[in-house]
Amino acid sequence: MKSYHLDPGHDLDGLTVRDRDEPEPGRGQVVVRMRANSIGFRDLMVLAGNYPLPITPGVVPGCEGVGEVVAVGEDVGRVKPGDRVAATVFPRWLDGPFRLGNAEQLGTMVDGVLTEYAVLSEDGVVHLPEHLSYEEAATLPLAAVTAWNALTGGDALRPGATVLTLGSGAVSLFTLRFAKLAGARVIVTTSSAAKAERLRALGADEVVNYRERPQWWEDVRALTDGLGADRVVDPSGPLEQSVKSAALGGEVAFVGRWLSGAEGSKPLDPGLLFSSGAVVRPVATGSRAHFTELLRAVELHRVRPVIDRVFPFGEVPDAFRYVQSGGGFGKVVISHG
Repeated sequence: MKSYHLDPGHDLDGLTVRDRDEPEPGRGQVVVRMRANSIGFRDLMVLAGNYPLPITPGVVPGCEGVGEVVAVGEDVGRVKPGDRVAATVFPRWLDGPFRLGNAEQLGTMVDGVLTEYAVLSEDGVVHLPEHLSYEEAATLPLAAVTAWNALTGGDALRPGATVLTLGSGAVSLFTLRFAKLAGARVIVTTSSAAKAERLRALGADEVVNYRERPQWWEDVRALTDGLGADRVVDPSGPLEQSVKSAALGGEVAFVGRWLSGAEGSKPLDPGLLFSSGAVVRPVATGSRAHFTELLRAVELHRVRPVIDRVFPFGEVPDAFRYVQSGGGFGKVVISHG
């Protein structure tokens, strides 16, 4: 089989392909024939060595992958050969709050899924909805789980609440879809009229162009009669404006792209945080329980994700270059054919 490997800190120059023997599962493990992956901004951070978790030199990159179970080890009972499954980004984080012991992540600390065959813990996979293709399902493990956790992991999101999500990246697109399913009013920020039109077609109630309105928090306040948004999902920053946009007693789900030096980012004034009355909650993707919950909603409502472009497995470097170029709308997917 073929698999990609990375030398962290060298960007695409550190990405290589190796020929390896097909793996055998150990006790409690499964072998998955990967059918599709997706990649995004997180993967660029890993390639650059600019990521908060340790990166093992030579590791197989990629944390988003789906495929078919082709072999199971001893004592495996959750899945069987032939099952369509997705890998969970944090295989040890099954439920509850994120703990240090759950921090082992695919594609950084341990081998990920940009490979033809992956050995995974049976606890680290979930079953896929039947209506989704492998390419569609590959968009879910990171961005969709993050959006679900951002909306459901804190205070309950009630119908009629106002949700603000920043930008038109994958997390925000999933936030928009899931928030509308929950009966929320959704405001989205974006950088262009063309993207604004597509966001409205997906159900956005209001769209604010942050290029034209640099102090976009003022528009959010105006659109909410001065009250602010009940839930702010912040994958891009600036965090200061997210806090200013939040309602008294509201919540800012902070995904944390500031780690890359997000545009306009600066230290948050403690006085602003106190006076806002809002809670800032860091969101680190989500658990297997989060993933399972969102899959029920995706299956029930027949949700189909937005895919920007599909590349073949042999053109992963080109896919990364496309992500680097920016300007896309939806997930970038790798198909194994």
